[in-house]
Amino acid sequence: MTQPHEPHQAKQPVSAALAGPYGHPFHPILVTVPIGAWAAGLVFDIASHLVKEPEFLSRGAMWLIALGVIGALAAAMVGFLDLFAIPTGTRAFRVGLTHMTLNLLVTAAYLGNFLWRHAGGGPSGSVGAGPLALNAAAFAVLGVSGWLGGKLSYRYGVRVADEATQAEGFTPAHAEKLTPVSPGTQGRVG
Repeated sequence: MTQPHEPHQAKQPVSAALAGPYGHPFHPILVTVPIGAWAAGLVFDIASHLVKEPEFLSRGAMWLIALGVIGALAAAMVGFLDLFAIPTGTRAFRVGLTHMTLNLLVTAAYLGNFLWRHAGGGPSGSVGAGPLALNAAAFAVLGVSGWLGGKLSYRYGVRVADEATQAEGFTPAHAEKLTPVSPGTQGRVG
């Protein structure tokens, strides 16, 4: 019979200086850059088919994709550190590996999409069907990976403060200490 793994290990950073201190991981902060850039890039791609002069949207989408790739690489570096904090052989570790693999595939797809668009002097006119389809497909896979990342944090509590630490947020802000005076009654102290 295998021993259960201590979830406390997955809450502590491998390196607080690099991955963020206890209860404040950097990975969830950094992933907002590629997600936002790639979402905006997809909007720009679609909008390039709806305006008279689409080149500025096509070029904007290309550079948003590049920004997303750079942001994804930064998020991946601290994400690796978070993955190393998870005990191997656990469901959380398997989900973490899947999350990482999907993110690396998505980042490679976006890098390829940027290079495709940048070839031949960059975009002119509306975004072509191929780059638009690749953008949409990569964004859909990113959604699946994001769902897995949410599972790591919200279900398994990876790099999230433990429940005892979280409990302080649910005590009244101006709680007065009460001490029993006699059975069934409470008296104020201080």
